[in-house]
Amino acid sequence: MKNSLKISGRVLLAATLLMGNLALALDKQPVGKVSIAEKQFGLLLGGSTGGGTLTFHGKKYPFKLKGLSAGLNVGFSKMSAVGEVYDLKTVSQFPGTFTKLEASVALGGGVGGMRLQNENGVIMNLRSRTKGLDLNLGNVTGLTITMSR
Repeated sequence: MKNSLKISGRVLLAATLLMGNLALALDKQPVGKVSIAEKQFGLLLGGSTGGGTLTFHGKKYPFKLKGLSAGLNVGFSKMSAVGEVYDLKTVSQFPGTFTKLEASVALGGGVGGMRLQNENGVIMNLRSRTKGLDLNLGNVTGLTITMSR
């Protein structure tokens, strides 16, 4: 029992430090917010599909997303995320392919976070919750966002 408490404490400390670094690394004020709902699936190659809403200058902009990961992926899960948007000057800069800018963290109970950046320099700092079974031994290669009409 002592060992499990030590391990739990170390995991919590590492997660707290990483989440703190994600927040502190952005020495800027957010210019918008996002909320995302995504379904993740996989058998060898993994993928995801979903949508979300960008809130920018008091207006809401719906978007669609698709993702791809390489490596061993097995399972199906649903992920929801919320977060802040940085370095966005116009809505037209938001669509594109977002890739991991910094390491992500996944905690027990399906809680995690990551920082993504697209080719226009727009950054999303996300906090997520996942439900379902998802074994992913690969890396996210990209998350492509297109604006909904």
